[in-house]
Amino acid sequence: MYRVVIVEDDPMISQLNYQYIQKEPDFQVVNLCKTGKEALQWLKKYPADLLILDVYMPIMSGLELLHTLRAMDFPIDVIMVTAANDPETVDTLFKLGAIDYLVKPFTYERFHMALEQFLRRKKMLDCTTVQQSTLDQIFSTPHSSPPPKGLQEDTLHKIRTCLSAATAQQDFPSETLASETGLSVVTIRRYMNYLVECGEVASTIKYDTGGRPCRVYHLLS
Repeated sequence: MYRVVIVEDDPMISQLNYQYIQKEPDFQVVNLCKTGKEALQWLKKYPADLLILDVYMPIMSGLELLHTLRAMDFPIDVIMVTAANDPETVDTLFKLGAIDYLVKPFTYERFHMALEQFLRRKKMLDCTTVQQSTLDQIFSTPHSSPPPKGLQEDTLHKIRTCLSAATAQQDFPSETLASETGLSVVTIRRYMNYLVECGEVASTIKYDTGGRPCRVYHLLS
């Protein structure tokens, strides 16, 4: 499970970020900080994997904190969640290594996309070698567009969560996914066709079933 620190001086936004992360099975919030200085002092003592970082804060801004962490060669990924939307600030933060940038106000769906991007990067870096196709998936952000008419984001999230919990290259027949998610087989096939088109999922025919051939799916890492 990835350890997350939220750095946000607005208590309402901080709690919103916390609630969103609580929905994600791969993440655990380990601290809520109101200033960059508070976060820096905590990070010097305790490990963390991901920083959810605001820019405009008293005492030490998010920009100052990130400058300091990079000067210390501090190994932590950063997702910006901020009202700062001027091109200079955005450009500077990306150059300092922010992996995603959310401008307030934002939706849970967009927040979830940022966390999924983080997970894809981590899975990629766990491989012995990195394939070009994997890099293309990382940088193409396949979840950036809303699903087509007739498909629901909540249902997609449920299916993606089920697939993400699987072991590497684990194959899922439609029936298994239906059982795991509580959806119908017809619904599963419709959503899986969409995920195959997006390049998130691979689809193959399995013949060694002892009966009729079966179409199975697995998440592309």
